[in-house]
Amino acid sequence: MLLHIPAVLDAATVLACREKLDRAAWLDGRITAGSQSAKVKNNEQLPNDEVNAVAVRAVILAALAKNDLFFSAALPKKIFPPLFNRYGVGMGFGMHVDNAMRRMTDTGEWVRSDLSATLFFSDPAEYDGGELVIEDTYGVHEVKLAAGDMVLYPSSSLHRVEPITRGTRVASFMWMQSMIKDGTERGLLFELDTNIRQLRADYGDNATAISMTGIYHNLLRKWGDI
Repeated sequence: MLLHIPAVLDAATVLACREKLDRAAWLDGRITAGSQSAKVKNNEQLPNDEVNAVAVRAVILAALAKNDLFFSAALPKKIFPPLFNRYGVGMGFGMHVDNAMRRMTDTGEWVRSDLSATLFFSDPAEYDGGELVIEDTYGVHEVKLAAGDMVLYPSSSLHRVEPITRGTRVASFMWMQSMIKDGTERGLLFELDTNIRQLRADYGDNATAISMTGIYHNLLRKWGDI
């Protein structure tokens, strides 16, 4: 499942975060690349403990904690702390797949990457190229979203970032371990939850909505791992 989550951050928050990111101390992006990714990765990245990265990371995590669409789709058990990358002219990231396991530098805890996400801090008008291209069982998808929007997709997907030909692309990227490991089960729960929300909006908490909510939670109880 590939999902566009709009306005994770509002315009004012994006501007404040972007000011911090623009004055941050960027390094070669290969500092976090695996052996395969390092061969195709050409971008800049912020160290985990860079002061501006720490500040913006906290803003993102606070926003995700309040985002119902994100929670419904990801059902996150753990979120690998958001990282930040920047692409200038000539930079890109060739086709690769994300590492299955990630270790948090602060706690040493491992996170299984069930889902990947990119949160954009540059508007499409600011740069040419830079599309996030994701390949899955349904085909090839090009993603280039407004600043503050996020795309969520399976970490098992092959993906790349097209080379930049004008401007600068700034984004945050992260991984989630879901309470529902199986992607098909997770997708079914998301679809069911979406329909329950629409049913309640249209007709209130009637008997059908209550029954479907019970089914949702029983499936979550059956499939979930916390």
